Order: sequence, then C-alpha cells, then structure tokens
Amino acid sequence: MSDIVLHNYYRSSTSYRARIALEMKGLSYTYVPHHLRHGEHLEPAFLAVNPQGLVPALVLDDGTVLTQSLAIIEYLDEIQPAPPLLPKDALGRARVRMLAQMIACDIHPVNNLRVLTSLRTLFGAGDQDITNWFRHWVNEGFQPLEKILASSRQTGTFCHGEAPGLADICLAAQIASNARFGVDLAPYPTIARINAACMALPAFQKAAPQNQIDAE
Repeated sequence: MSDIVLHNYYRSSTSYRARIALEMKGLSYTYVPHHLRHGEHLEPAFLAVNPQGLVPALVLDDGTVLTQSLAIIEYLDEIQPAPPLLPKDALGRARVRMLAQMIACDIHPVNNLRVLTSLRTLFGAGDQDITNWFRHWVNEGFQPLEKILASSRQTGTFCHGEAPGLADICLAAQIASNARFGVDLAPYPTIARINAACMALPAFQKAAPQNQIDAE
C-alpha cells in the first residue's frame, strides 16, 4: 500500500489506536492533523472526508475512506497479516475483541471530547465534575477488566499471550487519556504491567500522543 492518509488528532485515543496499528504493521502514511478543541474536525473540508466529523479517518490510495478505529485496525490486520493483531483461533479472537470492546465500547464513548464538552455546555459541569466523571467511568470499566486479565491463563505479557494485539492497542490508548485526568492505576496492577510492556515497544512509543507533529 502507498499514499495512505490518516486524518487524526494527536490526543485522540482512537487516533492513537490507529497509529499504533499502522506502526506495528510497518505501513507508511501521511499524517493530517485536525485540532478537535479548535473545531477543525467540523470544517467542511473534513466533513467531506467523514460526514460524522470524527477522527480517525483513513483514506486509501484509491480514495476509499475508512472510519471507526476498530474497523480500521481490523482492515489493516487483514491486508497486512504480520504481525497479527488477532489470534488465529476463533475463541482467542472472541476474547481479544471482548477485551478491546470493554474499553472501546464501554469506557471511551462516555468519556470522549464531545461528551465531556456536552457536560459543560448542557449541564454546567466544571473542571472537577469532568474529572470525576472521567475517572468514574474508567474505574467502572477497569475494575472488571483487571479481574478478567488477572484471573485468566490466557493473559501473558500482554492481554492475550506474549505478543501485543488489538486489546493492548485499546488499553494503551485509554491509559494515555487517563493520564490527563489523573486516573490512579495502583488498583490495577495487571493492567499497569501490560501497559508498561506495550510502552516499551517502538510502535507504541512512535505513535504516542506526545510524539506527534501537532502535539502541544
């Protein structure tokens, strides 16, 4: 593949997921930033790419546009099989998707920027209210996730075995967001250990928010 374009925002956890996958697969891409806090994702030029006005959006060399980070990651895994981001066995794939979706479908949607902004504009929430909200929903998800990871023989150095995959991508991206809200990882030693293993890898480091061209 060539001439892949990734529309994203350095601090967006969903964008971080897509960047990690691209780096793990060794795929080159053009980085196009959109500052969400400045409303650049709602400008006509980007809405023409993704009418939903969300990042990331991956534009392929034939002009095809893919949105939604999990769909993007699974597409990349199918067209570039090595290294695999999902196990070969059906049960293993289901487990990894389960772990990933506990973060991507249960924690992230209630804590993304447009929800936090709505809490301010519609309900008058202040900074501490926003922080408490964010921490609450992370803890609601991390408590059962920690129990599942800590008690399963399928958990290894990473969420599933000895190689990072889809679940680890979602976990690392969520923890990067957690840091901005001071989420304490002490109650989650297994999660913290897995995240440390992820962040020791070049792909996760290169894709990290602070290492992007639009990082502030």
